[in-house]
Amino acid sequence: MAFHNLYPLLFEPNLHTVVWGGNRLRPYKGMEPSTEPIGESWEVSTVPSSVSIVSNGAYAGHSLQHVIEEQGAALLGKAVHERYGNQMPLLVKFIDAADDLSIQVHPNDELARKRHGKNGKTECWYIIDAKPGSYLYAGMKERITPYEYQRRVADGTICEVLAKHKVKSGDVFYLPAGRIHAICGGILLAEVQQSSDVTYRIYDYNRPGLDGKPRELHTELAVDAIDFSVDATPAYGRFQEKEYRTIYNEETDRANPCIESPYFTVRLVDCVDSFHRNLIKYDSFIITMCIEGDCEIRIRQTADSLLLRQGHTCLIPASIADYDVVPCNPAKHTRLLDTYIDNKDRSLASAVTRFLHISKK
Repeated sequence: MAFHNLYPLLFEPNLHTVVWGGNRLRPYKGMEPSTEPIGESWEVSTVPSSVSIVSNGAYAGHSLQHVIEEQGAALLGKAVHERYGNQMPLLVKFIDAADDLSIQVHPNDELARKRHGKNGKTECWYIIDAKPGSYLYAGMKERITPYEYQRRVADGTICEVLAKHKVKSGDVFYLPAGRIHAICGGILLAEVQQSSDVTYRIYDYNRPGLDGKPRELHTELAVDAIDFSVDATPAYGRFQEKEYRTIYNEETDRANPCIESPYFTVRLVDCVDSFHRNLIKYDSFIITMCIEGDCEIRIRQTADSLLLRQGHTCLIPASIADYDVVPCNPAKHTRLLDTYIDNKDRSLASAVTRFLHISKK
């Protein structure tokens, strides 16, 4: 199949049952509800244990890994392909936490490759919905020593020194490798991360897993991975200690910058009218997660179009990333979370993470 036959890819459902999962993901994706505790929907994945399967067009039934190996730079982008080869560098998910996730941390690239031969994991969260009183943990509230960390894990007080954040729909958190974190009950979110399954589970509230046995902890492994520093980042024009939330503009009919990092760029597209997106200049695939409202994606180069429904995700190949987003219901907002790797203005190898802390209007 030649590259000019590429088109936006949709994928089969890839749902994961976990002990803390809820029952919101299936209805959110337009599927029949069930009582099974579904915690994650892996939307775009080439992690070997759970690879995405294409559901539309000529590649229907084939794995995403197969498409990448056949299409290479035409799908990934030349710069991405040169850096990662035939590997999808990102993994994106929808997550429904009915109960608290474990307190955990991810190693950086250097440590993960040394120990596991895999990538590290930097990630970000976009809160889709949060029940009243919902919160999450991200970062340290106070600096502690590795010795105190181990003591607090042992006596169950580790949460006392973590930064706790009440959350609402639209909140964004950036989680560089090394930052302790946990999603807590009542939160539905979209997650963008490096393509990696390396997680160090630090503390799990002494609860059993689905098999009735305690889940494995990685307390010792995590010591070298944790960033024990306390972040102080600018918010609303001043420094606010322990503010790990990313502040960004939310304007209608534009792509609002949320996160720029060496690993991924994230934009929130909020539109009520037809909205043009020409992202060819970034030389990267585009992952588009439909957060709210159904829409059509219309590719200008090929005239291909597809219906993208709430709770679903499409992968737009780099070579055809010039398209229109057309909301199906102009009376409602369509919200998309776009993710790609920005190769336009900077070197990926030397890029430094930049946060956008811009006062909401």
